[in-house]
Amino acid sequence: PYPAPWAIQPYDHFYFGRPIPSGEVNWPNPRYRYGSTLLGTEKIHAGVDMGASRGAPVIAAGDGEVVWVGYGLYRGWEDFTDPYGLAIAIRHDFGYQGRELYTVYAHLASASVWPGQRVKKGEVIGEVGETGHASGSHLHFEVRLGGNRYFDTRNPELWMVPPEGWGVLAGRVENTFGRPLQEYLIQIRSLDTGKRWDVWTYAREDTIHPDDYYNENFVISDLPAGPYEIQINFAGRAYTAQFWLEPGIVNFIEFHGRNGFDVEPAAESQNLSHPPHGTSPSD
Repeated sequence: PYPAPWAIQPYDHFYFGRPIPSGEVNWPNPRYRYGSTLLGTEKIHAGVDMGASRGAPVIAAGDGEVVWVGYGLYRGWEDFTDPYGLAIAIRHDFGYQGRELYTVYAHLASASVWPGQRVKKGEVIGEVGETGHASGSHLHFEVRLGGNRYFDTRNPELWMVPPEGWGVLAGRVENTFGRPLQEYLIQIRSLDTGKRWDVWTYAREDTIHPDDYYNENFVISDLPAGPYEIQINFAGRAYTAQFWLEPGIVNFIEFHGRNGFDVEPAAESQNLSHPPHGTSPSD
């Protein structure tokens, strides 16, 4: 991945490394991203899940102080029925726009740190497990801004550094009258390889929070740089747009119902065999 912190655009904030090292599954579960309810079958998801194997090392995403280890993170006191299971929370040495940043690591099999301990980015703090409300072995990872509460989360895919040469796509999907479309399917297809990714918009925005600048209601990270087509089916019609995804940054798209897409930056479809004029992946 790019080195953390990484931000070549003024409003990007890739401050954290991956909480699972390379060699294990360290990308988000595509079916249960931040803001999802799995189409109404689960409570709204305040983080991302990484399906690494049981016992895989969990590492600190950034330097900071351990402020919680144990069961009961959701309520703030010891509770062995807590949905997070065995969890760790770190208050980081850096913040964002005057607010403290925390990261949470949940469903652990074991923890190797204690409250008050100082940790460095990349230091092993525990092992992947399936404690708490977990279906199978995985790490639940959260980014919290301004406080260490369930209601203080932001989308981790906007905070974790992407792999080198890859980027992040975020967007705002609304109906024609400006109301957000909830858990709405978005289809993304690489024009190079034909590979397709599906992502759904946030279920709602009362428990979780969009970014202060982007005000997104979907994010998909870890996309290779290159040309793409995006499709949304709305009011009986398939709306499409083509764009070039730049690496190492947040790329942003808007959809406005019958008014279609607004792509930043817009690119002519006939030019999508190469980066838009005047740019390259190394710029």
